[in-house]
Amino acid sequence: MLDIALLPGEYAVCRLAAGSAVPAGLLSAGDGAGVVSITSSADETSIICPADRVPRDATVETPWRCLQVVGPFHLALTGILASVVGPLADARVNIVAFSTYDTDYVLVPAVRLDEALAALSTAGHRVAA
Repeated sequence: MLDIALLPGEYAVCRLAAGSAVPAGLLSAGDGAGVVSITSSADETSIICPADRVPRDATVETPWRCLQVVGPFHLALTGILASVVGPLADARVNIVAFSTYDTDYVLVPAVRLDEALAALSTAGHRVAA
């Protein structure tokens, strides 16, 4: 059983061209609210961020809601993310997942949030919405 927290607000999944600079101010929100993930590859720069901080000129998918697996977890532990995404897959809820050093995050479409929370609760996870 895991503790899962629903973060406030809506999130966006964004794509910028490969090699794009991190947009100014993206990592320095005024109130520090929300989580931001930036991933750079040879093909693209992907950004996950609160919907009100979407970079200009990005291709954007929104609205998503962000679930945080309450951690931290030691990096040697296995199955943490699988125990979250498995029930969501069984419920046919599409996801975008990303991880930090301490924990995992899962985005679900805002329109599927109730289904996602029910699936996670049924799987035995404690969800704080």
